[in-house]
Amino acid sequence: MSATPDLNRRTLLRRAAAAGLLTLPAAGVLSACAGSEPAQDDSSGAAKSKDNPFGVKDDSSVKVVIFNGGLGDQWAKEDEAVFKAKYPNITVNMSSTQKIKTEEQPKMATRPSDVVMNSGADIMDISTLINESAIEPLDDLLDAPAWDSEGTVADTLLPGTVSDGTFQGKFYVVNIAYTVWGNWYNAALFDKEGWQPPKTFDEFFALAPKIKAKGMAPYVYDAVHGYYPRWALMATIWKSAGKQAVIDIDNLKENAWKADGVLPALQAWEKLVKDKLLLPGKLDHTQSQQAWLDGKAAFIQLGTWLKNEMAETIPPGFEMKLSDYWSLGASDKAPNDVYAGAGEGIVVPSKAPNKAAAKEFLRAMLSKEGSAKFAELTKSLASTKGSGDNVQDSALASANELMSNAPQDLVSFKFWNFYADLDKASQNFCAELMAGRLTAQEFVDGMQAAADKVAKDSSVKKQTRSA
Repeated sequence: MSATPDLNRRTLLRRAAAAGLLTLPAAGVLSACAGSEPAQDDSSGAAKSKDNPFGVKDDSSVKVVIFNGGLGDQWAKEDEAVFKAKYPNITVNMSSTQKIKTEEQPKMATRPSDVVMNSGADIMDISTLINESAIEPLDDLLDAPAWDSEGTVADTLLPGTVSDGTFQGKFYVVNIAYTVWGNWYNAALFDKEGWQPPKTFDEFFALAPKIKAKGMAPYVYDAVHGYYPRWALMATIWKSAGKQAVIDIDNLKENAWKADGVLPALQAWEKLVKDKLLLPGKLDHTQSQQAWLDGKAAFIQLGTWLKNEMAETIPPGFEMKLSDYWSLGASDKAPNDVYAGAGEGIVVPSKAPNKAAAKEFLRAMLSKEGSAKFAELTKSLASTKGSGDNVQDSALASANELMSNAPQDLVSFKFWNFYADLDKASQNFCAELMAGRLTAQEFVDGMQAAADKVAKDSSVKKQTRSA
């Protein structure tokens, strides 16, 4: 996976329960409740040094919670080994779950875990966590010496990793995975049939009849979770309307959703649906991915976590390759910009008992050794530079190739991290458009109305981006 500019599919990276995510929204996530206990500091007493920049206490303990989704959790166990090699006397209590909000949110006001990978459909809303001061700013982590290389931690990170984790001018989220998104296809099949992967929607529409003649649907997608098709739709908007139009959307600028290029981008997807180029059935993410592997569809849009998530059911001879999202053509303002960035966000709760060890564990996660293991095990890039340099894998190689030719600007939307209500609205509209129950014009009008509502609500803290 990954790693969601959305940050990541599930951070990002991705948000199935975008509104009302906190248990006590009226009182605030940190409000005291009956039976709550004050957080205890387990980290005091150690001197800070270049080797121990946060002053981790040698005989303390740190609790780490990992989201066990498409990336699995073995990579995190490798990070634990890296950490324990330096701190053998520190107890690491690591657990894995897919129920992050359900299991971790109730602890935030009392004694939370020290390190929480906040990802998946059951994700805690980042904007609310920040507004409630429930998670710790991690700027000092960026400024700390890198674990096993020269410079600071920030110096070792891939482009976009810092900005993707920065909110209201502070760095809160360590996105551990670096995801590249696009359209996946079976290169072995395409070579056999003499098909070329399309670069534009027109090329796709021309190829679609040949695909259907082979008894395959041209396209399949997750029709259950609205944030899945959103990646492709929003990438097309960026390519068509350009970066400034997206910045205006994220900044709630008046009529931003009605900018030139937004409607045509959505109309391309509306045509794909109307022309019946989708595999029938309301399939979820793994069902749609398996249908693609079974040869029922030619294309599926996802991030680079795909191979690891489906590793056990990939047929022999199936050659997974990633191509860029399709552009509209000559009218596009940014046709070659690639959707890529850091995702799979990790946070440190403000009331974590051992914040020093939590930050030191994150420093180990971002090490060269830990990141190389991440890429090896997940077949996806880590957010640390060079993580995939020594991994021999055709799927990862195609993502690396896509990135090597990418312009400096990377596709990145922020509004779904900024505003829970807009996150929920966009997921709903994307799902409805792909189901054929909503037109492209209705999508634009609906999102503009939702954005206007947030913009006019003085109780909502506004966020902005400049790049």
